[in-house]
Amino acid sequence: MTGTDAAALHELRVVEAELNERWPETKIEPSLDRIRALTDLLAEPQRSYPVVHVAGTNGKSSTTRMVDALLSGLGLRTGRYTSPHLQLATERISIDGRPISPAAYVEAYRDIAPYVSIVDAQSDVRMSKFEVLTGMAFAAFADAPVEAAVLEVGLGGSWDATNVADAKVAVITPVALDHAEYLGSELSGIAREKAGIIKPGSIVVLAAQAAEAQRAIMERIAEIDATVAREGQEFGVLSRTVAVGGQMLRLQGLGGVYDEIFLPLHGEHQARNAAVALAAAEAFFGAGAQRQLDVERVREAFASVITPGRLERVRSAPAVLVDAAHNPHGAKALADALSSEFSFRRLVAVVGVLGDKDARGILEELEPVVEEVVLTRNSSPRALDPDQLAGMARDIFGADRIVVEPRLDDAVEAAIGLAEETSDPGESMSGGGVVITGSVVTAGEARALFGKEPA
Repeated sequence: MTGTDAAALHELRVVEAELNERWPETKIEPSLDRIRALTDLLAEPQRSYPVVHVAGTNGKSSTTRMVDALLSGLGLRTGRYTSPHLQLATERISIDGRPISPAAYVEAYRDIAPYVSIVDAQSDVRMSKFEVLTGMAFAAFADAPVEAAVLEVGLGGSWDATNVADAKVAVITPVALDHAEYLGSELSGIAREKAGIIKPGSIVVLAAQAAEAQRAIMERIAEIDATVAREGQEFGVLSRTVAVGGQMLRLQGLGGVYDEIFLPLHGEHQARNAAVALAAAEAFFGAGAQRQLDVERVREAFASVITPGRLERVRSAPAVLVDAAHNPHGAKALADALSSEFSFRRLVAVVGVLGDKDARGILEELEPVVEEVVLTRNSSPRALDPDQLAGMARDIFGADRIVVEPRLDDAVEAAIGLAEETSDPGESMSGGGVVITGSVVTAGEARALFGKEPA
């Protein structure tokens, strides 16, 4: 690392410390007043480029990255805003498919800081960390400048800071129960909140939903007379086959059939995310029955997709996979992919969960596909104590299938040892596997343990 790089990382840590003095992203107030006041002072940078806005419970980050890859592959300069980050804060703001540098991140913060101070002084509540980050992204994209921005909702939809942008294309990935303390415990209410990103004039790309969520979203679409394309009707996955390093897809898009699509990601859920992303890109460019996107460029874009921490292999022999599943819906998708696309002789899970998540539901989804589970914690102050996690796990796995290791590095080492165990001295040690999951924070720290760079 050069002296310049070290100095930039130091400044990044200083900025993060300042931002962490604000309300965390897990605490929100249902108001767009502060972010709107900031963007007004910044001359509304979010209106200087068309926006693809992505909401939902699961699949948002993967779908956002796929849409970004498609728009970029089809010739546009793009900005991508995602949250939370896995390893480094700069991952949240990407231009041309790459995270901005630490120096650019610091510059983006320093540029808007005086205006943030003005909003703070005029408000009863200071701007939250997420609101400031959103303002930074909007301004960085305008300064670049980008030709399209792909924005992932942080939490919910209607009251999320990103919602001061008006979506040209509004994408809603599958809606499930999560963040009940803010969004409630009824699927229809959660869906209505997420449907708040749909604006007059938006083209809505809607992933397949539970009936209750579908009704609520369609009511919003009818209310503002938006146009909708639905998975399973206007677009979808026609076929998928497991391939080395991912899967081969045949997708029905709005503009026709796209075949021989290699997606370097595992799981049916990622195939469906790809179909949603394709429809969103088609909607953005105005593709339809008589106009299809360039198939070869679509193939190249999908083949280039990188989604760190989503069934990502970080080691071989034994294979170690990292997945950021942090709720039962995500854990089910992970379990389905592990059982359908991998053939492990013995699979061990390392699980570290945040205290406000449905840890029991996550463990219940993983239990059928893993031999043993090593329970641990990540560095988040919100992390669930591993002994408390073990209390839940004993009811699901039985005491003989669980191990508790409070430190993540020790937990990974223990899991690798378990994966390599054999009952017969003559049995091969190959074919064992480890999956590290339960939280975005756990996934990010596991990537760092294996020397993976932020992406």
